[in-house]
Amino acid sequence: MIVYNVTIKIDLQIEAEWLTWLKNEHIPEIMATGLFTDFKLFHLLEREENGITYVVQYFTPTIEHYQKYMDEFSPQFRQNTFDKWGERFVSFRTVMEIVN
Repeated sequence: MIVYNVTIKIDLQIEAEWLTWLKNEHIPEIMATGLFTDFKLFHLLEREENGITYVVQYFTPTIEHYQKYMDEFSPQFRQNTFDKWGERFVSFRTVMEIVN
């Protein structure tokens, strides 16, 4: 199983609106690609003055599914996110393999 991990630090002023968008629009759009079988949403408990951090993990059975997502869907989703939220967030991504 492959885990696509997205860590996002959000400006405190947009947190509530951003979280609603994430749960009601963004995650459902990603799941609708059919390339991920499940997801988990986390809120980091350690808070910083200028932002709050969330992590979304998307689960996919193969690296090929992940690569297809990156090639065919990710660029547009990233652009849509930047168009909507501009510079009010910072994100980074990692890809992991479950070994247990």
